Formats: sequence, structure tokens, C-alpha cells
Amino acid sequence: MAALHLRGETPESLAAAFGLHPPVARRVVHRVVGQDRDDLAGVPGLSKAARLSLLASGHLTRLRVLDRRLSAVDPFAKYLFQAEDGRRFETVRIPLDKPRFSVCVSSQAGCALACAFCETGRQGGGRNLEAWEIVEQVLTIRRESPERPVTGVVFQGQGEPFQNYDNVIRAASILRDPSGGRIRGDRITISTVGLLPMIERYTDEEHPYRMILSLTSAFGEKRARLVPIGRSYDVPELVAAMRRHAARRGGPVNLAWVLMSGVNTGPDEALELGRLFRGVGVRLSVIDVNDPTGEFQRAGDSERSRFFSALADEGIGFVRRYSGGPDIHAACGMLASQTRGGVTMASPQPR
Repeated sequence: MAALHLRGETPESLAAAFGLHPPVARRVVHRVVGQDRDDLAGVPGLSKAARLSLLASGHLTRLRVLDRRLSAVDPFAKYLFQAEDGRRFETVRIPLDKPRFSVCVSSQAGCALACAFCETGRQGGGRNLEAWEIVEQVLTIRRESPERPVTGVVFQGQGEPFQNYDNVIRAASILRDPSGGRIRGDRITISTVGLLPMIERYTDEEHPYRMILSLTSAFGEKRARLVPIGRSYDVPELVAAMRRHAARRGGPVNLAWVLMSGVNTGPDEALELGRLFRGVGVRLSVIDVNDPTGEFQRAGDSERSRFFSALADEGIGFVRRYSGGPDIHAACGMLASQTRGGVTMASPQPR
């Protein structure tokens, strides 16, 4: 049997791989994910032979935390991880209004899609993260932040989640499972810049997680300059796919919009959004651009307000997302596998 990582398995896949009874497989997942333990001692119903087989064929290794940065501005924190092959990637701990945390996870080390305003995109391609490497990002923050429960996960860190579709869906399933991360499906969000075949597949498979399309412009030519994958999948195709998804799932079309001064803040964008999504509810999550190169600038208050007014006139629902942790470069679009700013967090003492 090929080696696998026990924190990257669902109860179903674990039962199939090792011939375990489903209740025993659930207890194993509860041990290594739900309880976040590195041993299988005392798992009810797990025989000694099965335990030895699991430990011989399955890994329980951890990611290495190279750096932890706590913002001096707000409770955001950024983690820099290193995988066994030396690849580095970042994860952000996000404080919610209630005393809870959400975790923005990376799905790839690097990103090959080269979105013009994204720091990760300037790194170029790396590799897909395995399911356990995604799960471990959440477990590490949950383990090291006991003052608040982790109740949400956002696949919006480094990489394009739908380029790593199978591992992302498996990681989400483990994080949602009652034996695993116990995070509600509607509190798990998977973001994509618009890989049309994967959007269609995701819709057909009827997953319980929220999918959000990072649109950023309603005009195909402009969007393709900002998001190069737009040359392959044009705006009308993506709109049709998101309409189909909303009709199948129920609820609004979820869109993300990186707001850039003089680029995508005009009333023409709001008018086009209104035309494209006429007759269907839309929830537009707007976040200010974060570009350390200075090529793209944040919109000022008046420019942003005019855009919001134009959206309201078109009946487009929107929410402005807070861009946190600016001093540690934890904001959306800024993850680049570096240690910068803020206050270094001490490594917690072993349990």
C-alpha cells in the first residue's frame, strides 16, 4: 500500500484503504484530526494489528512553522509554513466579530495564474498542497489559539483552489466532518478566479460549501488584463455558470471584487453587473486592493462611495470586507511566503 497521511483521509477513504469498520474509521479520524493527536493509543475498537498497520503505512508528520506574526493593528495573525519538501506557504488567522477565528488557507505553494494585482501571482507556480497540508494549517491555528474557537475556513490564500480541486474538496470534507474539524459546511468558502470546467463540476457535485467567484471586472477585455485566465473563460460564460450554480443551490451568486482606484470603480461596472445578473440575487464582497508595488492603488472614500451607490442603484447587494493585518502583509493578495512586520509570536510550549 502506498504511504498516505492519516490527517488527509476521510472516514470513508480510511475505511476503504485499511478495511476498517466505518465506526472505527470515524474514531481514528477523530483521534488524529478532531483531537489533533499524533498517536492512536486507546482508539475504541481498533485492534493492535490494525493500529500497527495504520502507523506503518500512514504518516502523522506535521508542517513546520517557520514564523508567526501578530499584527500590531488588529488581531490578525500570519503563519509561514514549510512543507517536507521545503516549499513555503502562508496562512492567515482572521478574527470575527464574535469571539471566534476563521482561517484563510493556502491551497498551493505559489500560483501560476499571474493575476496582475496579486503578490502570490508574482511568485509563479509551485505545487499543489496535499489535503493533509491544508487541514494541518487549520489545526495549527486551532491548537495555538485556544482563546477563540475556529468556526470558519476560507480557501482564499496562496494558489487557485480549483487547480487543486480534489485535494481542496477532500480537505474541506475532513474539516467539515463531525469526526474531524467539525466546521459547518456553510462556514467553508472556496474561492476561484474562474476555472469554468471546475465551476461546472462543483455545481454538478452539489457540495455544501460556499463558492465565490473573484470577478473584479464585468468587462471581458479589462478582466483578462487583470486576471489572465479570463482569456480562456470570458465573463458571459462565467456568469452563465454562476447563474446555474445559484439556481441549483439556491441563494445568491457570490462574487468577490478587488477594488482598484481608476480601474474598476466606475458606474459602468455597476451597470454591467446589473445587466449580467438581472433577475438573480448577487452578494458582492468588496475588498480594497493591497499591492506593495504601488502599481494598483486603493480607492479613496469618495470614489468608493460612488461605486457603492452605483451598485445600490442596480440592486446589487454588497459588503465591504475589512482588509486586516496590513503591517504583517496578511491582507488578501499579499501572501508571498515572507516574514514581514508586526510582532513575532512565540512558539507555544509542547503539550
